[in-house]
Amino acid sequence: MKAIKHLFGIAGLSREQIEYLVNMGESFIEVNRRAIKKAPTLRGKTIINLFFENSTRTRTSFELAGKRLSADVINISASTSATTKGETLLDTGQTLAAMQPHVLVIRHSLAGTCEFLAEHLPNTALVNAGDGAHEHPTQILTDLLTLKQAWGSPEGKIITIVGDIAHSRVARSHLLAAQKLGYTMRVVAPKTLLPAQIERYGCKVYHDFDAALPGSDAVYMLRIQSERLTDSCAFPSIREYHEAYGLNAKRLRAAGPDCIVMHPGPMNRGMEIATDVADSVKSHILNQVEHGVAVRMAVLTALCGGMQEEKSTDSGLPLSDDKAQGSLI
Repeated sequence: MKAIKHLFGIAGLSREQIEYLVNMGESFIEVNRRAIKKAPTLRGKTIINLFFENSTRTRTSFELAGKRLSADVINISASTSATTKGETLLDTGQTLAAMQPHVLVIRHSLAGTCEFLAEHLPNTALVNAGDGAHEHPTQILTDLLTLKQAWGSPEGKIITIVGDIAHSRVARSHLLAAQKLGYTMRVVAPKTLLPAQIERYGCKVYHDFDAALPGSDAVYMLRIQSERLTDSCAFPSIREYHEAYGLNAKRLRAAGPDCIVMHPGPMNRGMEIATDVADSVKSHILNQVEHGVAVRMAVLTALCGGMQEEKSTDSGLPLSDDKAQGSLI
C-alpha cells in the first residue's frame, strides 16, 4: 500500500487506503471504551491543532485522539495566534514547523490551505480538518466507520444527503468516497443550495425530498451554513425550509424500516432535523461522534509512521516493545 505523508482529502486516497484507515479506526474503538483510555502508540510525538474556524467535535476529537495515544498535544485557535497581529498564514505555519512537531492539524476557511502549507513545510505531516467548502476527510472516514459498524460495508447502499450541499465540505468528500467504495449518493436541496455541475460526481439530484426517500439506506442531514451564505434569499424562511427539507418522523418512515439517520453536527433542531428523529433509535449521530475519536487516532497513527506492537500487562495497561510495524498508508 502506497505511503502518504499528508491527509488533504478523500480525493487523494485509494480505496485500499480508505478501508485501511477505517479498519484501524475500528480497532481503536475498544481503547476509547476502556476505563483507562490510554495507549503508548505515539509517545514522544507532538501534535499541533491549529484551528482558524470554530469547532467542537473535530477539534476535541483530535485533541483526545492525540492524548489517548500518549502524544504531546498543543491546541491553537485563530483568536490566540499571531495572525491577529498581522502575521501571515505561511509565517504562522513555518513558525510552528520550526518547533519540530510531527503533525500539524489545520482547519481553515480557505480551500487548499494544507496543500499550500505542505509546499513550504517539508518535515511536517499535515492533516486537513476542514478547508472551506472543499473537503473534510476525517469526517467521512468517521462516517464510513459508522456505516461499517451498522452494515458491514457501504457498498451497494443508498445514502440520501440533504441540505446545504453548495457549502458542504462533508457532501463533497462523501461524493468522492462513494465513487471509490461503490455506494450511491442521492443529493437533495433547493436549487439555490446546489453547486454547479454536481452531476459530474455520478449522483442523482432531487429538489423534492419526499421523492428521494424511498429505498434510502441512510438519510444524512446537513445544516444550513449561514456563515458561508452570500445570498440572503437562498430559501424563504426557516419554517418553510423545514417543511420542504426537514427530516421528521413521517419522512423517515417513508424511507423504510431499516433506514438510519446521520448528521455531522452541529445540528439545528427544528430546521433540518426534528428532535424526535435526532434522538430516535435510528439515529447514529452520537455513534459518529464516538467514532470520530477512533478514526482520528488512526489518522494520527498512520501519519506518524505506523502502530507499535503492544503487550498487555497484568494491570491491563499496554506496553510498547519498540518494534514498529511500518507505514500504514
